[in-house]
Amino acid sequence: MKILRSSRFIAAGLLCGLLVTPLASADPLQFALVAKRIDHDFFISAAKGCAEAAQAQGDTCLLLGASGASHFRRQNEALEQALARGLDGIALSVTHSKWLANHALKRANKTPLITFDSDLEPAEQHLRRGYVGLDNLAFGRQLGMLAQRLRPQGGKLCVLSGSSRDTNHRERLRGIRQQLRGDQAESRAADRLNGQNGWSEPNRCPLYDTDNQESALLKLTTLLNSTNQYDTIISLGSWPVHHADIYRRQLGPLLARLKAKGTSPTIIIAIPEFDTALRPLLEDGLVQAYLSMESREIGRQSYRLLKSLVRGEPIPKRIFVNSHAYLSEVPSDIPTER
Repeated sequence: MKILRSSRFIAAGLLCGLLVTPLASADPLQFALVAKRIDHDFFISAAKGCAEAAQAQGDTCLLLGASGASHFRRQNEALEQALARGLDGIALSVTHSKWLANHALKRANKTPLITFDSDLEPAEQHLRRGYVGLDNLAFGRQLGMLAQRLRPQGGKLCVLSGSSRDTNHRERLRGIRQQLRGDQAESRAADRLNGQNGWSEPNRCPLYDTDNQESALLKLTTLLNSTNQYDTIISLGSWPVHHADIYRRQLGPLLARLKAKGTSPTIIIAIPEFDTALRPLLEDGLVQAYLSMESREIGRQSYRLLKSLVRGEPIPKRIFVNSHAYLSEVPSDIPTER
């Protein structure tokens, strides 16, 4: 698989036609990221990036939402509270597009709104002014490329996902299937793999509601103990390795037994950022690959897009950030496809 270096970030799409009135003064502005959950590494990192970029301009950026497992009703409540605060702009990571559109977003017309990380569905995208984050379909194809690189003959695939309503996770899953199927036809993008190019998905997969470490590790352990011998597991989020030491303690002995039997699985995990705590899992063969996203850059770009909106400047409809693949000590970039 050819690996190329892509640009720092990519702005795509037409300029938004609707602009807000320019600021009448240079008073500090207050923005917020409304997250799916505020205690996840991705959202914490994105919030740091947003706060840093805002502080450099004399503004502030808050992280708002609920702790614990994400749920669209709880996010809707958090979004309603954020809208009531009179903020200068909001960036929203979408849980359930249609539900939010029919509830809190009906009252969002007075507050500049963009999405980040997880976009609204196409039918509701007129409610936001721009999007910052991954091209999630391309990110899914990149996860598929890693699987192909590590398992060139194919295998039995199981994907760990969050909620089935999460737009970003659904797009990543479609991208994985497109890549492994070798067919970019959108009409078949959501279809389960059934032997194409040697790849198949057993009926019990994908596994949903794995968006906390306890649930992710429980389901992963069940998969690895299964007689079906799932040989390729892709996690669409970093939940299994949220605490690297817990992952090692719970899965290390099981993975060692499988290795001794010659049935070691390929485990690929999407992560917010690569850090030193994750490297030993890769070096010791407890994870075969990570695909990271520039989570802090997503926060920075979200602030900049919101600030441009408030200034009345034209903005791109989409800003995509890079992803980075890690298969060994040396990181590699996987190209974002267009």
